[in-house]
Amino acid sequence: MKLIKSILTVMTLALALVFITACGASKNSNASSSKARTIDEIKKSGELRIAVFGDKKPFGYVDNDGSYQGYDIELGNQLAKDLGVKVKYVSVDAANRAEYLISNKVDITLANFTVTDERKKQVDFALPYMKVSLGVVSPKDALIKDVKELKGKTLIVTKGTTAETYFEKNHPEVKLQKYDQYSDAYQALLDGRGDAFSTDNTEVLAWALENKGYEVGITSLGDPDTIAPAVQKGNKELLDFINKDIEKLGKENFFHKAYEKTLHPTYGDAAKADDLVVEGGQVK
Repeated sequence: MKLIKSILTVMTLALALVFITACGASKNSNASSSKARTIDEIKKSGELRIAVFGDKKPFGYVDNDGSYQGYDIELGNQLAKDLGVKVKYVSVDAANRAEYLISNKVDITLANFTVTDERKKQVDFALPYMKVSLGVVSPKDALIKDVKELKGKTLIVTKGTTAETYFEKNHPEVKLQKYDQYSDAYQALLDGRGDAFSTDNTEVLAWALENKGYEVGITSLGDPDTIAPAVQKGNKELLDFINKDIEKLGKENFFHKAYEKTLHPTYGDAAKADDLVVEGGQVK
């Protein structure tokens, strides 16, 4: 009888442990829910979480004082202000921009996010605020002026970018050397680990202006695209807010002012605001 009682006691404790573990797992599951926050929840938290680049000057980068700066940051600051909350920036790599929205780590992605059909399957894009196409930068003494010149050479790209997708689809003959971060990709070019680097033409133009000995030999490649904020798929409430805010800001010439503050100091006369800026979500 004592043996039977002992067995029953052990079984009871085991069942209790399973029940407690299951309840704990259920609570943890709810805590890590990937459902996007509502605007009320964002306001109650007091902060808007925005994914941005921390190393892509002049669009999104961290300055010497540890503060986020750039063209994307100007819009992020304004969106948070118009929601009446503080902004919390989260640095991301190009490859995980969509994942941070899907897993609800951020509310909005503003990391120089080019709109593509493939990405539309993962996230919802708001109205655009910039125009862009691909460019290729290389050393002046071995300048790449045509895609044909890349055959047999190594092209540096950043993972998860439109450049990676474009070359894999249209030019499989070009050898790609891939990096997770833009800073690592540019360092690879500086170190001579590749013959050229491709990403948005706006970005390579800015970089070449700040790095002597390099030039954008191919200034426009592929079809022109737009850059826009993105939210989690189905988050219509936040999407509608962003769209209305972009339309309102367009009437105030907000994006041209942001260009003058953040991009013009880099581009100078090498680019025109109207060629890059999309005001009020209307592409012209």
